[in-house]
Amino acid sequence: MHILSLARPFSKILLLVLLSASLGAGCSKESEKPKAKAPAPVTVARASQKDVPIELRAIGNVEPYATVALKSRVAGMITGVQFKEGDDVAKGALLFTVDPRPFQAQLAQAQANLARDTASANNAKEQAKRYASLWQEGIVTREQYDQLQATADSLSASVASLRAAVDNAKLQLDYCFIRSPMSGRTGGLTTHAGNLVKENDTALVTINQITPLYVTFSLPEKDLAAIKVRIGGKLPVQARVAGSAVAEQGTVTFLDNGVDPATGTIKVKGTFANARKTLWPGQFVNVSITLDTRKGATVVPTRAVQTGQQGEFVYVVKPDATAEVRPVSTGPSLDGVTVIEKGLSPGDTVVTDGQVKLVPGAKVAVKGGAPS
Repeated sequence: MHILSLARPFSKILLLVLLSASLGAGCSKESEKPKAKAPAPVTVARASQKDVPIELRAIGNVEPYATVALKSRVAGMITGVQFKEGDDVAKGALLFTVDPRPFQAQLAQAQANLARDTASANNAKEQAKRYASLWQEGIVTREQYDQLQATADSLSASVASLRAAVDNAKLQLDYCFIRSPMSGRTGGLTTHAGNLVKENDTALVTINQITPLYVTFSLPEKDLAAIKVRIGGKLPVQARVAGSAVAEQGTVTFLDNGVDPATGTIKVKGTFANARKTLWPGQFVNVSITLDTRKGATVVPTRAVQTGQQGEFVYVVKPDATAEVRPVSTGPSLDGVTVIEKGLSPGDTVVTDGQVKLVPGAKVAVKGGAPS
């Protein structure tokens, strides 16, 4: 009886302790509040207005205006090379000399033969003239006169043939002195002095005309109409070597007469004065054709434009520092900026970096302060 009476007060105390603990835990949970999400760090820029050129761009290949592989017209030994590899040469400049002595001897022989037959022809002509008078007087027969006249005619024809032989010998002698057919830059030598060359055999050197020169490139057939309209008015074209800040200026001078059905492109060629010799045959260059200029276009950095399931959009930062999704219609892009046809106004603040962390209505923290 004594033990039972002691257990009852202890159980009441334990119940009060458990009840107090549960009430305390409930109060502490009610006092806790969810933590606010930190603003997403972003980089921003303002939409602005500027004049944007409408350009067609392509990769072009530089070609010489003309190229000539010089070959010898006569056989013989090279006795002289009058230039160095890589020299700029003028039209008519002497480049090679083939031993002229055999051809000088041939010319001398042809001239001697001509002189001999010329004297014989003159004598036969005089004899025929005298026999014509004698025949008219009846002193000689017609047969004798005809024979002398035939001899005179034969020697006259021989003289004409020998004159042609002299002209040919002079031409062969002239071929011994190989001259540049145009102004240009020489390439590597394939034959040096002392070597024997054959007629019309191996090229001795190749000359490229590089002032002016061509740049050839291909454009999509969808741009054909725009080019055809403007090509008559000397459509300007620029070519820039990779890494160069200066572009060479030229004019579109050739439009191919057909579209390549395999690629859907058309071949275009521009002519460049290349006075500074910036462009070099065989080089690849960046080509651009300016078709028009759009005045006062609204532009944003290209990296601000995102593509989603509903099309292109940008994140706009509102005055309360929250992000808003704004659908846009874009135009041409140039040098890191894109024209916005619809959806933005100049002065709107757009996110250019950090979009991956954004959702509509999310708070943003601009890195580096507000954009200028």
